[in-house]
Amino acid sequence: MIRSLAFTTKGSLHTKDIDLFLMPTLLADTNLFLWIDLEAPTREEVHTILESVFHFHPLSIEDCVTVSSSPKVEEYSPKEDDLFLPYLFMVIHAVDYSRQDGLFATSELDFFLGKNFLVTYHEKPLRSVMLTEERTLKGTAHIARAPDRVAHSLLDLLVENYKPALDELSMEIGELEQQALQRPDKHTLNKILQIKKEVLHLRQIIGPQCEVLSRFAQGEFKLIRPKMVPYFRNVYDALLRIGQTAQGYTDSLTGILQVYLNMSSNQTGEVVKLLTLITVITTPLMMVGTWYGMNFKDMPELSHAHAYPLAAGVMVLSTIATYLYFKKKRWF
Repeated sequence: MIRSLAFTTKGSLHTKDIDLFLMPTLLADTNLFLWIDLEAPTREEVHTILESVFHFHPLSIEDCVTVSSSPKVEEYSPKEDDLFLPYLFMVIHAVDYSRQDGLFATSELDFFLGKNFLVTYHEKPLRSVMLTEERTLKGTAHIARAPDRVAHSLLDLLVENYKPALDELSMEIGELEQQALQRPDKHTLNKILQIKKEVLHLRQIIGPQCEVLSRFAQGEFKLIRPKMVPYFRNVYDALLRIGQTAQGYTDSLTGILQVYLNMSSNQTGEVVKLLTLITVITTPLMMVGTWYGMNFKDMPELSHAHAYPLAAGVMVLSTIATYLYFKKKRWF
């Protein structure tokens, strides 16, 4: 699906749903800004927009249509015989967290950012794209006055979408802490390890993206106007704070794992203690019973008239005395 919007330099909508044959004409008009959004496009649409209309470099087109796990940004300047205008190519990722599955899902968003155009490419519907389109059409904050403004809005909303995912993860970690304290079973351990793995995955996503956004924050690229650099720096700072939050979650999960191990150790200790107490308390019974279980003929007490009740009394009294001794020592 192709969404196409053309805006004036004042941010007002000029044309929507542009015919393909008109795109080169609008692109040549320096008083207009062209935004093309490709959502799950067909191969023909990719060829038409990326190759026929904009003539982007084949390497950036290949990186765009191929799923990439690593964010990146590259600057392309036309050489001899190149038909494209100078542009930045950027790969960034949106995230979503499912408490049901306990997994982070990533969605790739690709940018082709030029002086008077912006082409975005994604396979799945993205909240940041839909909200930015809505704001541009409403004229909110004059977002559509320039492509770097729209690019900033997309990145800002994309980073902002990390917060609901982190809130879900925070609730998940809080529940895990309660489970580790109240019922530390094997399921709890598996859940702790799974969430810890996902937080590590999140940090692996955020780290490279911070490196990419830091280049925008430092004003490295000429296609990002100097007055927009502080805005990109603000997005970078927000993502950096999210990375620090993820680090805090890692520390929390390490602490929860330690609590789980301690609670499991305590449970094991209680079981061993109970079994030991049972063994010690029943020792007098075993000793007396074993002694008279030898059945030797010359044991004089076997012929005593009150030998049976006497032996039974000794066993009962010694068992009670052992129990009272442990009770006094508060061993159970």
